[in-house]
Amino acid sequence: MAYDIQTWIKVAAFTGAGLAMGLGAIGAAVGEGYTAAQANAAISRNTKATGEIFKSMLVGQAIAESASIFALVIAMILLFSNFTATSYVTVAAVFAAGLAMGFGAVGSGVGSGFPAGAACTGMARQPAMGGRLTTNMLIGSAVCQTPSIFALVTAFILLFSDFSMRPVSPTWAALLGAGFASGLGAIGSGIGGGVVAQNSCEGIARQPSAVTPVTNIMLLGQAVTQTPAILGLLVSFILIFKSFEPTNSLAPSMALLASGLCIGIGAIGPGIGEGIASSGGVKWVARNEAHVGDITRLMLVGMAVAESTAIYSLVIALVLVFVV
Repeated sequence: MAYDIQTWIKVAAFTGAGLAMGLGAIGAAVGEGYTAAQANAAISRNTKATGEIFKSMLVGQAIAESASIFALVIAMILLFSNFTATSYVTVAAVFAAGLAMGFGAVGSGVGSGFPAGAACTGMARQPAMGGRLTTNMLIGSAVCQTPSIFALVTAFILLFSDFSMRPVSPTWAALLGAGFASGLGAIGSGIGGGVVAQNSCEGIARQPSAVTPVTNIMLLGQAVTQTPAILGLLVSFILIFKSFEPTNSLAPSMALLASGLCIGIGAIGPGIGEGIASSGGVKWVARNEAHVGDITRLMLVGMAVAESTAIYSLVIALVLVFVV
């Protein structure tokens, strides 16, 4: 049975919506559950701070929920928009939008739960530092959401750009690769950023006098931890906006799809690894403020080495786009 182009677009849109919301629900639920578990432990330690801990838990869970709300928005657009097109490239574009947002929400949801949970336990230990812990939690959790915002931007571009003048092959593979690059590439940075912010809140609770260097190291570490997601976004934009010559061969299409998969998967480990390295710097600055310079240098060198594997993936991804 033959299906017309509008049927295929609906199939892609409905499938993309399911993937966007299904995958997008994973991270937020895990992050919110972790926050609630830590809040319970905190209340058990200091029942007098129950009110502040409860408010901190709700605020942290609300931020963790943001990633799944982004996924919900994309899913609703895919379900209820009337996509009219004359090219089968649109089929790939709407499906890739769902992939990008679904995968892109996972890491940010999980990562945002870590600082929220640490803020709750910190308030039980240091009730007087509740305001500062909340501030660090909000900043750290907000940075964790940036990879999901990258994925959201990619999804919107895929949904609302006009690809009708592009050749079907290899553009379909380039757009799918863009979805994988931005979506998968966001996972590691979202989780890694959360690990850094978690240790920042724990460090402030342990040593309130070190709040300034701990916050500075947290922001520096989170900034570097976001670079794998940025590399994924870069390759995604190249795949979306670069014009490709029409071809009947499958090999060029597979090269473009592989490019997106390469940087998307290749960015997961570096994002998490850099977050672990940075969290160590934050943790030990709180305990030994006098050696902040030495700790920062060691942290940055360690993060740079972890970043090298993301750069290897970027090189191969670019070779697949421009050379193969």
